[in-house]
Amino acid sequence: MSALQQLFSRKMLICVFTGFASGLPLYLLLNLVPAWLRSEHVDLTTIGLFALIQFPYTWKFMWAPLLDRYAMPWLGRRRGWMLVSQAGLLAVIASIGAFSPQTELNMIVLFATVLALLSATQDIALDAYRRELLSDFELGLGNSVHVNAYRVAGLVPGSLALILADHLAWSTVFIITALFMLPGMVMTLLVSEPHRAAPPKTLKEAVVEPFHEFIGREGVQGALIVLAFIFLYKLGDSMCTALATPFYLDMGYSKTQIGLIAKNAGLWPAVIGGLLGGLWMVKIGINRALWLFGFVQLGSIFGFAWLASLGSQAVIEGDDLIRLAFVIGLEAFGVGVGTAAFVAYIARSTHPAYTATQFALFTSLAAVPRTFVNAGVGWLVESFGWTDFFLLCAALAVPGMLLLFKVAPWYGVDGVPGSDRRG
Repeated sequence: MSALQQLFSRKMLICVFTGFASGLPLYLLLNLVPAWLRSEHVDLTTIGLFALIQFPYTWKFMWAPLLDRYAMPWLGRRRGWMLVSQAGLLAVIASIGAFSPQTELNMIVLFATVLALLSATQDIALDAYRRELLSDFELGLGNSVHVNAYRVAGLVPGSLALILADHLAWSTVFIITALFMLPGMVMTLLVSEPHRAAPPKTLKEAVVEPFHEFIGREGVQGALIVLAFIFLYKLGDSMCTALATPFYLDMGYSKTQIGLIAKNAGLWPAVIGGLLGGLWMVKIGINRALWLFGFVQLGSIFGFAWLASLGSQAVIEGDDLIRLAFVIGLEAFGVGVGTAAFVAYIARSTHPAYTATQFALFTSLAAVPRTFVNAGVGWLVESFGWTDFFLLCAALAVPGMLLLFKVAPWYGVDGVPGSDRRG
């Protein structure tokens, strides 16, 4: 089957829905909640600390064995957990906007934490389902489609919701955003349950064996190198975009301009980047894709530094919008292809028998920068300014690239770290 035939298959359509359902709640926390708080005059340091609310993304491997071991009474082991978490997300997202950032910040923190917990649980189930759905050969393209849809989902809280916020109450905006969880719920009800590997027989097996299998396969040193790479590969990029929406606001752009220009300027580059990334991975393999796309991702960070160096604009003119569209488009393309290869690498590193736990462990580690490191981003920006902050992000992206020599050598065989065989 050709790459284009794979792209338009039923499995890839399912990956579209898994990506959209997974991306919506995360981008709500990353984009919509900070924009909401900033528009209500909450300071940047407090908004930056909101990154700590995302701790469930970092610790989801702690309860992932429960999803590997136990099944809901309905729909099966993967789909049952998917539906429960999606229904919970719809309810929580619809409710959070009813609180005032000025007088009820504690309730917003509570609901945002529950939202992150449900979102992380949904990710465990969706990642396991997708890994069991796709063959090893389909991983690159399937995860590229998933990541592409993941980023498109960001247009709902990052674009549509911001435009609506200029015309509707915030409570209404959050209710409308919550309704976009419905497509994922319909997908969960319509697809079939995969049965690629038998579930662990005991909870102890579900907890212990995923770690035992991974260390046994890679060796202690190899396992530590893989984990270090997963932590570092997207560190700079994650920090760079942690306060993207407040950055646009500080540069003088209105919420509507951000919604129409900044976010939509990233749509087609993200779509093109995601699709090209998946198709290229079919041709060149995941290893080489990590190299090529990593350099593109690194280069896109400098666009933000350039835009920040121009300073805040009191009056936004046509050239200002073009510059913003260019920077966001470059970032969207770079991150689109880079994330596609990165997620495919993570999926390739899991064993089908322990998909939920190993996938959760790896993605949890990848989320550490976004959760804990990004909590100090607001302080860094207020201390050093936007331009120097973005240059720091570029420097922090380099160590992850250097580890590619070990985990994904250019001439190594995909899936065999350190191999000197040509692939």
